[in-house]
Amino acid sequence: MYLKRELNEHLSTFRTSRFPYANKRKNSLRYEVTIGIGGNIGDVKRRFEHLFIYLQRDKRVSIERTSLILKNPPFGYTQQEDFFNSIMILKTNMKAQTFLDYLLGVEKKFGRKRSFKDAPRTLDLDIIFFNNEIINTKTLTIPHHSWSKRESVVIPLASMSI
Repeated sequence: MYLKRELNEHLSTFRTSRFPYANKRKNSLRYEVTIGIGGNIGDVKRRFEHLFIYLQRDKRVSIERTSLILKNPPFGYTQQEDFFNSIMILKTNMKAQTFLDYLLGVEKKFGRKRSFKDAPRTLDLDIIFFNNEIINTKTLTIPHHSWSKRESVVIPLASMSI
């Protein structure tokens, strides 16, 4: 069941049993990672629920918190369906590049196909923050470029009261 709240004519939030979520158990994993999750193909809210279960079963990560789900218009390539977005805070022992490779594998498992920039997608996983580190390599930029200008990140983050 989804509890919907309209913020304005373009933005809506949804609450489910796992979005938002807060883990009360301690763990010994070293790095805290904030990831943005998104998608606009198929039943995205249900896919988020499946992603939650998938990550919860993986001993390499621990789900610490999730935000509510935001439905928002696409940017970049705008001739596509609205996106659903959320934030997850995870803990892991993987270093940043290894964790990025892990997320790319998870996207693929959930049917992600890359066709062009800002294309419709089943699941998009972006590292927003990684353990308060600043990383700028050919394959990885942390914090995520322009995160503070994107409603798809800022609104879910604000819902977590970080």
